[in-house]
Amino acid sequence: MSSTPNPPRHEPEAPRDLVGVGIGPFNLSLAALAHPLAELDAVFYEQRPGFDWHAGLLIDGATIQVPFLADLVTLADPANPWSFLNYLKARDRLFPFYFAERFHIQRAEYDAYCRWVAESLPGLCFSHQVDSVRWNSERDLFEVDFTRLDAEGEAESLGRTYTRNVVLGVGTVPYVPDPLRPLVESPGVPVIHAADYLDHREAFLAAEHVTVVGSGQSGAEVFLDLLRNRPAGREKLHWIGRSEAFAPMEYSKLGLEHFTPDYTRYFHALTESVRDRVAAAQWQLHKGIDSDTIAAIHDELYRRTLHGGWPEAVLTPGVQVRTAGRVATTKVELHLEHVQQGSRSRLTTDAVVLATGYRERPLGRLLAGLDPYLRRDNGERPRVDERFRLVLDPSVTGTAYIQNAELHTHGVGAPDLGLAAWRSATILNTLTGKDPYALPARTAFTSFGLERPEERVPAQQQPRHLTPLVD
Repeated sequence: MSSTPNPPRHEPEAPRDLVGVGIGPFNLSLAALAHPLAELDAVFYEQRPGFDWHAGLLIDGATIQVPFLADLVTLADPANPWSFLNYLKARDRLFPFYFAERFHIQRAEYDAYCRWVAESLPGLCFSHQVDSVRWNSERDLFEVDFTRLDAEGEAESLGRTYTRNVVLGVGTVPYVPDPLRPLVESPGVPVIHAADYLDHREAFLAAEHVTVVGSGQSGAEVFLDLLRNRPAGREKLHWIGRSEAFAPMEYSKLGLEHFTPDYTRYFHALTESVRDRVAAAQWQLHKGIDSDTIAAIHDELYRRTLHGGWPEAVLTPGVQVRTAGRVATTKVELHLEHVQQGSRSRLTTDAVVLATGYRERPLGRLLAGLDPYLRRDNGERPRVDERFRLVLDPSVTGTAYIQNAELHTHGVGAPDLGLAAWRSATILNTLTGKDPYALPARTAFTSFGLERPEERVPAQQQPRHLTPLVD
């Protein structure tokens, strides 16, 4: 496989077919599926110096929550050279993986796979910060302005490219609740978001008392790692979260059909108010805890009771942080409220890990130049059509696609790695108008609405038409 960047095939002023903004897993998937389409001139920009996927949470033993088949390409193109299995073959690890019998791979291995693709795939421009996307009505093209960054991340030079189509895949950012924001922003205060956990892990293991805030998968993984590596009888750990239980993620086979193209299409067809109500109630589909992680936590706690006594660890769901502040110079005080009891208390701790999740990265600055053309819903969110296109004024003849910022229009599958290849293929089919990727018409046994999907039976399985018997 070539590791040479895509050679320029045009003059600087000539338009590209596609410019991607951001190189996370989703745009990397798009780039990998675009690579075999020789007629497509595509380039992808990323401000970071290389591929980087949740580096602070690549905890030893932590696995991704989708099977390895949910790589960048396989569910749209199993023969694609950028598949996870081909990565294993290239690294001479195919037989060890075969005997390991792992359907869910470690996060660190998924990250290594994506790095392999990013380092080998042409057309990816790292250390390029996209500053704005505008519509040039005179040329009927998008203008994408960017800044080239040096090794230290400082501005080196400015650039501009023109394109007929643009795809935004700028990812998410760590979310910090307002009561805790001043503590995170204060230098020297041991309060961090879980996204930075591994960078501060040694300090947290050495802290006298540690509190983990957040009852989802990241909170569970951080708590488990701390628990396993602190002395028995002196764990001094607190784990709190707003949800009413440390609840398992919905992982039944029919429940998982909410992460199929069938459900995505069904959800998109609902009215805006119904979509908002449904999405808010589906947190356990994507914000619960993997059952294996829950079992591992319980096993570790139980193991510490074998010689009598209980571990010095407190696990309390249904708790929210009202306010927080510093005590002296080395401790943090959290003011807590139990949602069901209505009771309040204070918790003094030496360090806090905020496993409070992520939010879609704001697009306002990036899309300021497109704002006059954007069509928005009642919540002032961008409208996105079924094929992941921003709904723009008809005067804009180019197309802007979006990835992982359409949960409000496409449902819980928007951030799910399992739908990455299908969404990328959908975008490329729409963009080229040639359907280079044959996508399935039906993907779920569940019929989510009263209108049943069309039954598609292969020709060789079609029943023969028989002549009825008559007297």
